[in-house]
Parts: sequence; structure tokens; C-alpha cells
Amino acid sequence: MFTYDFMQNAFAAAAIVSVVCGLTGFFLVLRAQTFAGHALSHVGFAGATGAVLIGVSPLWGLVGMTLAAGVGMGLLGERLYHRDVAIGIVLAMSLGLGLLFLSFFTAYATQATALLFGNILGVDTSMVWTLLLLGLAAVVALAAIARPLLFASLQPEVAEAKGVSLRLVSVLFLAIVALAVAECVQIVGVLLVFALMVGPAASAQRLTTRLWHGIALSSALALAEAWSGVALAWWTDWPASFWITALSSLVYLAAVPAGNLSVRAPVGNGGKHRSAACPPVIASETKHSP
Repeated sequence: MFTYDFMQNAFAAAAIVSVVCGLTGFFLVLRAQTFAGHALSHVGFAGATGAVLIGVSPLWGLVGMTLAAGVGMGLLGERLYHRDVAIGIVLAMSLGLGLLFLSFFTAYATQATALLFGNILGVDTSMVWTLLLLGLAAVVALAAIARPLLFASLQPEVAEAKGVSLRLVSVLFLAIVALAVAECVQIVGVLLVFALMVGPAASAQRLTTRLWHGIALSSALALAEAWSGVALAWWTDWPASFWITALSSLVYLAAVPAGNLSVRAPVGNGGKHRSAACPPVIASETKHSP
């Protein structure tokens, strides 16, 4: 399996993207903004197909459109919430635009399938290096805003009172999410971004309430699911995206009962119970935030 260059590239790309998605997805789930990953992937599809139309690499069209949408969503802030109909129409319109752009070049039907469902086995060496650079940029940016991001996520009123700009944090974070989504699409496609961006993070937060353990576990689960999906695709000749999605779903389903047990278990302080909505150990991290 590892004697083939395309498999080496697939495992390298899966490692880069899964770690970035695991880190970013943890905060995405913590902030209850999982819709953002879904929305950005759909908007990115229009950008990628539009780039193909003008002769530009789909990846850069995807990155450009998701970044623009992420910044826009961050600026809108609270006004985006409770507007499910408007968001749904925008997502549908984005997919429709993507299909329109592709209709002008029917020769790109295979590329359209790769954008929608991913094609990790088609990643070449130059793409691996591109993903690595984008991944490093996302991780460095996330590390730079990690403390104010955590503070703003768990105690927004207190954070704002202490001078943290909630809008700036939101804009920067969603820009990072946009980069992660653009990378994730290369692995599982536009329609299955939830599998790698949200699944491992949601499972991790079910299994532990410790902040750093949760972040590490989220990345580890994403990496394990991505690598296992690539390996199973090799052995079964089934799509890697299917296996990654299936593994992500199975891990989450297994984590739900385990998480319910931990929520009911007493954790000291007079036998008080853990809160699934705001894990006490994670929340305690914000007490020392600036």
C-alpha cells in the first residue's frame, strides 16, 4: 500500500487536514457554530466551480470564497442566528450557482464529483505541500487567538466587559474555519464536511470535559478516522469519503452513551453533577483568562 506515491500522498494529506479540522472543529462545536462549517462548504463550492470557469485552480477559488463568507458571517454575528430560512436559501443558491458554472464545462464532471464528495486518492505532491502551508497558517492563527476565543466562547458577557472584542474574535475564528473547510473539502467533499469537521470534535466533547484533553482527543479521532478511511478504501475499493463518514458516525454513536454516563457521574464539590452544556473543567479555564 505504501509503495505507491498516491497512497503516500493520501495519508499525508489526510494527516494534515484531519489535525487542522480536529483543532478547529473543537472550538466550532464549543461555540455551537457547527452550521458555519456546513454553510462555508456550500459557498466554497460556488467559488471552486467559478474558479474552474475562469481557468484558476479550484482550491484557490474555494479558499477565496470561504474566506470572504467566513469574514462576512463573523461581521454579521448574532444577526445570523434564528434565520434558518435565509441561511438555507443561501446554501441552496450556492450549490445551484456551482452547478450552473459546471454546466458551461461538461468536461469537468469528474472534478465536480470530487468537489462534492472528495477524492483523497487523487491528491498529488504539490497539493500536499499546499495543504501543509494552509494548515500551518490555520493552526498558527488559531493558537494566536486561543485564549480570547475560549474566553469569548464560554463567558461572552464577561469577556466583553473585560475588553475582548467579540466581533473581532468571531471574524478571525470564522476566517480560520474557512481555511479548515477549504482543506477538508479536498478530503471528504463539500457535502460531507461535517464528518471530519464536527464529528470528531463532538465525540471528544462527549468523552471528556478537560479542555486540552478534549482538543487533543478531537485531533486524534479525526486523524484515526481519516487514516482508517484511506486504508479501508484501499482494501475494499469503496470510496474513502464513505469510510471516513461512517467511522465518524460510529465513533460519535459510541461516545454518546459514554458521555451520558460521565454527565451523571458525581465529580466532587458536594456530589454536584457535570453539566453537558458547559463542562465545569473547561469553564474553569476561563477564570484565568485576560
